Amino acid sequence: MRIVFVGGGNMAAALIGGLLGRGFDPQQIGVIEPLAEKRAALASAYGVQPLEPGDVSVRAADTLLLAVKPQDLRGAAGALAPLGSGQLVISIAAGARLADLSRWLRGHRKLVRAMPNTPALIGAGIAALYAPPEVGAAERSRAEAILAAVGGVVWVDEERLLDPVTALSGSGPAYVFWFIEQLAAAGESLGLPRPVASRLALDTVLGAARLAAQSADTPAVLRDRVTSKGGTTEAALRVFDQEQLAARLRRALQAASARGAELGDLLGRD
Repeated sequence: MRIVFVGGGNMAAALIGGLLGRGFDPQQIGVIEPLAEKRAALASAYGVQPLEPGDVSVRAADTLLLAVKPQDLRGAAGALAPLGSGQLVISIAAGARLADLSRWLRGHRKLVRAMPNTPALIGAGIAALYAPPEVGAAERSRAEAILAAVGGVVWVDEERLLDPVTALSGSGPAYVFWFIEQLAAAGESLGLPRPVASRLALDTVLGAARLAAQSADTPAVLRDRVTSKGGTTEAALRVFDQEQLAARLRRALQAASARGAELGDLLGRD
């Protein structure tokens, strides 16, 4: 397999590092990146080949991974078209729909759309993928192997579900960071020194997530086990219920999902 990354930002670097960590040959990876400093840094750090859009190596690649900003995707795709009929194109650009990407690639249909998240930078990401019927099992496996180099992978059956995915897991790390901030700030307001409150908040979230990941029980069961009748946890959770935090969280994700759909509409406009 020969892969060409179009865009050399943080997510591309994470994927390249993940692939190399799994034994992939750096000489089989090319990178198209307009910024000379980024091109040089990637070549130096990973031994990959810097390329131009019209380079013959791009035509020889069996997989192209588009890792540019959504607003730059149309121009990047236009510079690549036309592609070989057997080339697989994977896009990780948020919001950009495959119908528009296909149009920018002059009708190319061997496309996979993926939504990773930033924990991929430390190999702890989760990505959701969608592929149309034109993408076969072998190509789906290839796309999955690339994204799995930096974390878990799930598939969705409809492209429209990538908007809720973006709201939940794409934006989700920001919600967790916010919760850690607020947990630490609340502890500090109760009199804990800031360094102590910050350490307690961070390690509590980290430990709880690890426990949930390793346990056969659901998060609801694990929560019940911490919640003694008439105890401190129950007192806190009662306030969460009174403030309708669950409903507010659902509304927040609905807003994020709707915004994802709006961005898709904007990106696809001629």
